[in-house]
Amino acid sequence: MQVPLYNLEPLLQLMGLGLLLAGLPLAVFWHRQRQASSSQRLKALTLLILTLTFELVLVGAFTRLTDSGLGCPDWPGCYGQASPLGAHADISAAQLAMPTGPVTHSKAWIEMVHRYLASSVGVLIIVLTVWTWRVWRREPQLAVHPGWPTLTLAWVCLQGAFGALTVTMKLFPVIVTTHLLLAVGLLVLLMAQAVRYSGWKEVAIPAAVRMGVQIAALLLLIQLALGGWVSTNYAVLACEDFPLCQGRWWPTMDWSGFELWRELGHTASGELLSFSALVSIHVVHRTMAWLVLAALGLLGWQLLRYPALRRGARLLLALTLLQLLTGMSNVVLDWPLFAALLHTGGASALMLTLVWLWARSHVTYSSTATGVVPVVSAKPVE
Repeated sequence: MQVPLYNLEPLLQLMGLGLLLAGLPLAVFWHRQRQASSSQRLKALTLLILTLTFELVLVGAFTRLTDSGLGCPDWPGCYGQASPLGAHADISAAQLAMPTGPVTHSKAWIEMVHRYLASSVGVLIIVLTVWTWRVWRREPQLAVHPGWPTLTLAWVCLQGAFGALTVTMKLFPVIVTTHLLLAVGLLVLLMAQAVRYSGWKEVAIPAAVRMGVQIAALLLLIQLALGGWVSTNYAVLACEDFPLCQGRWWPTMDWSGFELWRELGHTASGELLSFSALVSIHVVHRTMAWLVLAALGLLGWQLLRYPALRRGARLLLALTLLQLLTGMSNVVLDWPLFAALLHTGGASALMLTLVWLWARSHVTYSSTATGVVPVVSAKPVE
């Protein structure tokens, strides 16, 4: 049965569900923060949205890892309904035709829960944006300019558009990977705002160390893109041994796997993607991982010398170890769901940790006869 890719009939119902789901955390938030200042309330709301967005990333990963991305083949609802309950007959017919999917009752629920959570996050970001503008008009000295949540709102709208394209373009790899990267970007925006409320750039460190934070974040972003490319192309099990791949350090590879504009499982010319292409995707991600792990480990060791950043440095090192263990587990344990979820969550948490470290540190400068030199106000612990 042909299903329209876009059916906007249930849109208002979905928006209502998002508002309802957002109402519960908002009610709890308002009760706990009723005596707080406007700035404290905005900080707490930002942290609440950050937490829910992190959970949304994990739910999105669960949706992808359980092959539920097409659990409802249209957008924004499910066969034109606001929930799989209303689409029961259509889902049953699709499941009868193809018992293993892509459409089954369980996969439809997983997909719609992801959409419900996404809509509630969107509602909360709208509340944050409107509220920040109102407070800023009364308190222009507010730590976070309302342009930040406004950018976040625009970003989440773009993220929603790519979520729709993920379904309507049938898991087009570059669309799915971009959807993941936009989710990480949303986490970064929210973390930057949360840190601004807590105090921005409080600890002075050497310029080289702070640049190391930026380089590590860039390397991690590239690795996130490569990891998303591995996952969206189902290339995790292209190498089933470790540290070798197919019993070799450098197996036979087909670089057509890195052609961006192509359908899932096909090359840009429409041919079926070869196994060697999947191997190339996996090997590049694995090779890049060693560089990223080394950079993160070195950075964490350097930051341990600064007491005010020691907690973040320890977290960075712990998450780096977690990424190594879960990455190996995905290969040697045949891609277990729990390890795969931890791998995605760990990568997102690493990026948040790097943003926190960057935001809470700075390099100060003073003029001398010979020019401008950095001055470190927080001495490292030897």
